[in-house]
Amino acid sequence: MKVLVEGRAQGTVLKSEMPINFLGAVDKKTGVITDRNHDLYGKSVKGVILVFPSGAGSSVGAYTIYALKSGGAAPAGMICRKADLTVATGCAVAGIPLHILDPDKFASIKTGQQLLLGAD
Repeated sequence: MKVLVEGRAQGTVLKSEMPINFLGAVDKKTGVITDRNHDLYGKSVKGVILVFPSGAGSSVGAYTIYALKSGGAAPAGMICRKADLTVATGCAVAGIPLHILDPDKFASIKTGQQLLLGAD
C-alpha cells in the first residue's frame, strides 16, 4: 500500500469497478453519484471509504472533491488502484486520506466491509 495523502479515516467501504469522473458524475452538494451509466449510480460517497480504480475526466474534478469536503458530503477516505492527478490533488487540498493499492489487494476489498486508513 502506498499512501499519497496521509490521515486517519474509518468507515464502510463503497467500491466501484469503474473510474469516477468527480466533475461529471458526483453531486458536489450531496455526494450522490448522478451518472446513470456508473455502477454506483444513486449511491452517496458521504462518510464512506470510497474504493475505485482511478479518477477520470477533467482536472477540475479536484475542485469537486474539495467542494464535497467543504459541504460535508465527502468520503472519509479513498483507495485507488492507480494514482491520478485529479484525485490526488483533490484529496490533498481537502485533507482526505488517499491510499493506492496493487491490483490483488484492490480486488480483495468488498463493499460493506469496515476499513481503517492511517492505522499505526
